[in-house]
Amino acid sequence: MANEIYYIGGNDEHGITPPTPGKRTPVVPGLNRQIYENEFNNAAKNYFLEACMRNGFSTYDVKPEDYDVSISERVRRINRQNLTALVTFAYNAYGTSFGNASGVEVFYSLSNQKVAQSRTLANDVYSRIVQGTPQTGRGVKTLDVGVLSSVNCASTLIEAGFMTNLREARLMINPLFQIEVGEEACQGVCDFVGVEYLPRNNLTNYPLLRRGANNNFVFLLQFILNRYGANLAVDGIFGAGTEAAVRAFQQRNGLTVDGVVGNNTWKTLLFLPPYPTLRQGNSGVYVAFLQRMLESNLVPMGGIDGVFGSRTANAVRTFQQNNNLAVDGIVGPRTWNALTT
Repeated sequence: MANEIYYIGGNDEHGITPPTPGKRTPVVPGLNRQIYENEFNNAAKNYFLEACMRNGFSTYDVKPEDYDVSISERVRRINRQNLTALVTFAYNAYGTSFGNASGVEVFYSLSNQKVAQSRTLANDVYSRIVQGTPQTGRGVKTLDVGVLSSVNCASTLIEAGFMTNLREARLMINPLFQIEVGEEACQGVCDFVGVEYLPRNNLTNYPLLRRGANNNFVFLLQFILNRYGANLAVDGIFGAGTEAAVRAFQQRNGLTVDGVVGNNTWKTLLFLPPYPTLRQGNSGVYVAFLQRMLESNLVPMGGIDGVFGSRTANAVRTFQQNNNLAVDGIVGPRTWNALTT
């Protein structure tokens, strides 16, 4: 597919406000709550779209809403776009209580008008996810649902794990797993179209951006800033509004406030390692990441707010005590290592 312009769609199943009925885990021990399927689906889709932007693709978010949208409506949206490929993110279930069913499976439809391309896409995505995640492979399978069978592009659907498996339920809210699935799906798309994949964690892949820039990385910047609360048009143009959003992000995260997106700002936007030492009084992206990692390790947070207050300090102490670490409420290298490995 050399010398083509690639237009990649990302779709997430179900909704969170309100949660789609039945699409949730059993009550998770330790957290004392259910995890909704869309907590994983939406995050993995967004990380997938970020990866696609970084790799030079045009992108389309099929369902930017946080509530459920009918399959028929999503199919209509998709078929208006003339996409190169579509990837849908979902999570599986077996029964209504925790059991042993586990693993990842990837689907395509024999009814898709581009069935051969869909089969290839599904196999490429499956191969990368099985290689890159801790999930056991359950194979590439066929399924007739609208986002696979009724769309006019190559299409695949990922069931990244089982909500009814406790280990895999925890992975649903682990940002590192969400990122990994999104990145491996993008890597599969790169294989499908014959494009070299640019990895997320290499800062040399990210250009210096300032007002006046106009490229795919500005799309990526705007998309990420919007996830952190900005309200930007994702148009790839680094204008006054984008500069103001960058400055606000830098201010909130203790960075040099110059409106220029260099290595330190990119690193923080992507919460890349090495992770900073955190303690009570800190705030920002890395604190929100910490809170999500604590919750995925079954330490309840009661909400992710990016503020390291007494609630987060107590959660850190609980985690440290549970993992035979020095109980000081400070998140240094040993605590980070225990949280992220």
